[in-house]
Amino acid sequence: MFIFIIAGVVLSTLHQSSLGTLMIIAGPKMHPLWQTPVLPLLFLLSAVSVGFPMVIFESLIASHSLKLKPEMHILSRLGSMIAPLLGIYLAFKIGDMFIRETFVYLGEFNTASVMFTIEILFGVIIPLRMFLSPKVLKSPPLLFTASALVVIGVLLNRINNFVVAYNPPYSTTSYFPSFGEISVTVGFTAMLVLAYRFIIMNFPVISLPGKQTAQPTKYAIRGVEK
Repeated sequence: MFIFIIAGVVLSTLHQSSLGTLMIIAGPKMHPLWQTPVLPLLFLLSAVSVGFPMVIFESLIASHSLKLKPEMHILSRLGSMIAPLLGIYLAFKIGDMFIRETFVYLGEFNTASVMFTIEILFGVIIPLRMFLSPKVLKSPPLLFTASALVVIGVLLNRINNFVVAYNPPYSTTSYFPSFGEISVTVGFTAMLVLAYRFIIMNFPVISLPGKQTAQPTKYAIRGVEK
């Protein structure tokens, strides 16, 4: 088991830092709000920050889909660890901006400044404040909302880096994913969802702690006693 854990950590770390390194190569083709020498580190920190929110996001959706009671005793503890991670990411993000003095670009009311503000405000600052609240950590809807904001924020960060910020000087039109590219992305996402559902329906991945703590399920889950 430890081999898979090591492989997962190493591969994900290399993957995220490599994405950031790829955009460093773009140089002046990227907007200054995102172009920075520490971009690989920011990519890695954002990936670490979205780990627990993604687990909470997935767990609450699965619980709702299978008519199970959310495991709040676990999810609340995970939620309490997210605020420090988001705080570290935000500190590096804002610190880098002030060191490079790129905050001046926020005064320009254009697509880049608006998207950057939305990314930081709704993807980092608001969920950071929410995860500091005990009320949010104890409420499945609020916990789901905060986690969803982080997930969407990281997704928006990747879109901003690869689409919004990237603007080659020789390009006559701005880049936007084609219908085929979007279709492939949606298709692979759907395949992952179906694969996940197949696994939890046929293998003892999700267990019920007791009849009194979980609602009756609409579908039979193999390996779980009713």
